[in-house]
Amino acid sequence: MASLNVGNLGEYLREQRRNAQLSLRQLADAAGVSNPYLSQIERGLRKPSAEVLQQVAKALRISAETLYVRAGILDAERDLNEVETRAVILADPTLDERQKQVLLQIYESFRKENGFVSGEERTGGTGTLAVAEDDDVGSDTDGSDTEDRETGPRRTAG
Repeated sequence: MASLNVGNLGEYLREQRRNAQLSLRQLADAAGVSNPYLSQIERGLRKPSAEVLQQVAKALRISAETLYVRAGILDAERDLNEVETRAVILADPTLDERQKQVLLQIYESFRKENGFVSGEERTGGTGTLAVAEDDDVGSDTDGSDTEDRETGPRRTAG
């Protein structure tokens, strides 16, 4: 079987699995996928779906977005900074899980405030792309014109 071009997803998964001190079988069980299938992913013979990547990421306790980028599901150029920032926060051994989640929430709120949509909002946490709602875009309470950061000025009805 020829190797698929899925970036270095398989190598990265193998490295993360070894860092987590998990056997292939243990990770497959934790992620709810078959041992042979996971082995094929690690060897670059299979390209997993976003759902499978999300399950594997959860089992490894790493960012699903990182796996999406490595698998070519998300645009690496557009998402690289966000993914790297999230990955660094999640990998920091000096923070407990609650602190990591709070820090990620603050980070996401600043990104949203500045007009950026997070990877989780784009995928809706399910691996499928979703439309994110931005509270800052739309009509002002007085019905005046507002400006969408991406498309420019627009008129509101009323």
